[in-house]
Amino acid sequence: MSDLKDELTYRAYATGWAVVRRLPERTAYGLFRIAADRAWRKRGKSVRRLESNLARVLGPDANEEQIRAVSKQGMRNYMRYYCDTFRLETWSREHTDATIHVENEQMLRETLASGRGVVLALPHMGNWDHAGAWAAHVADGFTTVAERLKPEKLFDRWLRYRESIGMEVLPLTGGSGTFGGLMRRLRAGGLVCLVAERDLTSSGVPVEFFGETTKLPAGPAALAIATGAALFPVTLWYNEDSMGAKVWPELPVPAEGTKQEKINALCQRLADTFAEGIAAHPADWHMLQRLWLVDLDPAKAPGKQAAQQAAQQPPRPEQTPPSQSQEPQPEQAPQPQEPDPAPLTSVPEPAAVPEPATGSAQDTADAGSAQDADPAPSTADGPR
Repeated sequence: MSDLKDELTYRAYATGWAVVRRLPERTAYGLFRIAADRAWRKRGKSVRRLESNLARVLGPDANEEQIRAVSKQGMRNYMRYYCDTFRLETWSREHTDATIHVENEQMLRETLASGRGVVLALPHMGNWDHAGAWAAHVADGFTTVAERLKPEKLFDRWLRYRESIGMEVLPLTGGSGTFGGLMRRLRAGGLVCLVAERDLTSSGVPVEFFGETTKLPAGPAALAIATGAALFPVTLWYNEDSMGAKVWPELPVPAEGTKQEKINALCQRLADTFAEGIAAHPADWHMLQRLWLVDLDPAKAPGKQAAQQAAQQPPRPEQTPPSQSQEPQPEQAPQPQEPDPAPLTSVPEPAAVPEPATGSAQDTADAGSAQDADPAPSTADGPR
């Protein structure tokens, strides 16, 4: 059964790449918009989870109508990302660069021109593949990581796709020396790009994010400390017919403290910058999974009497049952996650972050990702 499911999943994605890229642009994006609106109206588990996350972003003054309006646009933007994905290989360099407008891009260009390595850390916003294709043009390619997934041929297809738009992809699992490979690229003055706002592993760094505790991967901060590379947060958003991006000022490594204290401080500053960017464009944040520790396990969440507070809070949108007037919907086959440029978990961090002069580093023993306790969303809720 698992083999059949893997094969059907692969064929669905392969069909997307083969067919969507050949459709007229208006038709293709129109179909994905219809799919987004259908998923939003059904308000399945992934949409409810998105709304639960957006409730924290929008704040306590946001009512259900406001949250639903943002989630509707959010689902449209999410499905627009997938339509882009199936068509991006056909875009010319001129089209790719003309349809993204980057604020503060001179900071990135000047740092790379100086010969210093750069780490770009970004949340799941807008279209990180489009941004990656642009960055590859700026830096003559860049390096990232991807988590292996099943079936293997689907991972290989995603790998070919991302390599075709200028990415060098190192496997997070099933390979060796991933962290050391990233360090070598940075010491040579290269560019590393990592999606970095969610890490549920034991090595994740606790940070405050929109008033609650979550975990960020230590990788971007650890790489900056180990290599002297510049760490720039980046946020993305969709405009009507293009995409916007902002390169935020470099996050300097603290002058004092242990390595772990420096990593913790950088991760918190990264979280603060992500929060500012997400708050400015909440409909462009594609977070359809549980993120905050209190949502995953209230008993383990830091804070004052977190479990008791969670028990006293009213149900969040994702916990609200559908209206009795709604007809029950049939279960759909689950969709697997596609491999993010960096997975939703973490970049492998060595047990002890090496000094810049030590060369390569071993990957940590627990580099494997912890899976979300929830099953993958159904096809009705849109792919992940």
